[in-house]
Amino acid sequence: MKENSVVMKLNEAIIKRINEVCREKGLSVCEASLNGGKSPSAIYDLVKGRTKCSKVVTIQRFCEGAGITLSEFFDREYFRDLED
Repeated sequence: MKENSVVMKLNEAIIKRINEVCREKGLSVCEASLNGGKSPSAIYDLVKGRTKCSKVVTIQRFCEGAGITLSEFFDREYFRDLED
C-alpha cells in the first residue's frame, strides 16, 4: 500500500466510482442505469448503502449506460489498494 493513500473497502470504491462517472458524463444514476437496460433500484440500493454486495452484471449495465467499459470503470488507483 502506498503512503498517504486512503484505504477503502470495495463497496466504498464502487460507490465513489459510480458518482465520478455520473459527474464526468453528466448523467444521473437513473439515466445511466436505464440507458444500460437495468432498473436503477439496484444501483441506488448500492449507493445508499442498502446493498453491500453488488453484482458484476449490475455494474456492467451501469457502465454500458454511461458509455464506458468495465475496464475503464475499475481503472482507478483506489481499486488497487483496497482494504479486506
